[in-house]
Amino acid sequence: MPQTKSRFVVAVDGPSGSGKSSTSRGVAERRGYAYLDTGAMYRAAAWLVLQSDLDSSEQELVSKLIEQADLGIGTDPAGPRFTVNGTDVTEAIREPVISASVSAVATNLAVRELLIARQREIIAAADPGIVVEGRDITTVVAPDAQVRVLLVADPSARVARRKNELGGVVGDDDVRDQVIRRDRDDSTVAQFHDAAPGVTVVDSTELTLDEVVDRICELIDQVHAGSGSPSS
Repeated sequence: MPQTKSRFVVAVDGPSGSGKSSTSRGVAERRGYAYLDTGAMYRAAAWLVLQSDLDSSEQELVSKLIEQADLGIGTDPAGPRFTVNGTDVTEAIREPVISASVSAVATNLAVRELLIARQREIIAAADPGIVVEGRDITTVVAPDAQVRVLLVADPSARVARRKNELGGVVGDDDVRDQVIRRDRDDSTVAQFHDAAPGVTVVDSTELTLDEVVDRICELIDQVHAGSGSPSS
């Protein structure tokens, strides 16, 4: 998807617990950009499926349900809100039951096609820029983004971060399932473990959030300075 000169797109991919959301929101706030959490879109779709009488294995019916739904996607990095058919699901889509079921929806290829099209519409409307994070942003959704980053971290660090995010209300086994199993499931339809050509790898294992945000902002500055694509 070609980008116009006036619109700056930062694409951030990575596995669960790598810090994609916090980092992307931090970059967006610092630069005055919009922020798109594509994972939340799949979570909202999963919430809708759970509220229906459908089994997630009924892929054609699931995709039709989501196609007909009114999904409200917030892009304010300070507090993005999400709605499904007018119902605010911002908090509900973070519940463990959604984390356990979202992969079944996210691996539905018809659903991915629908949501990727919507993601591209949101990116095209963003001004002056947008930070987009997810699983296949650098390779599928916005391969022409001016800055493309694969954010990685050691598996133990990723599990610890996700446990902290959940406030200790979820057991260690469930947290590990959310991180490791979801990555395994989602990797069947999205590439987010290895960097594609031109994608900069940032390892957040030993870095603070501010340091990771600084690193990506440096990549943005390189492009604005006219140095072309940032170096890996």
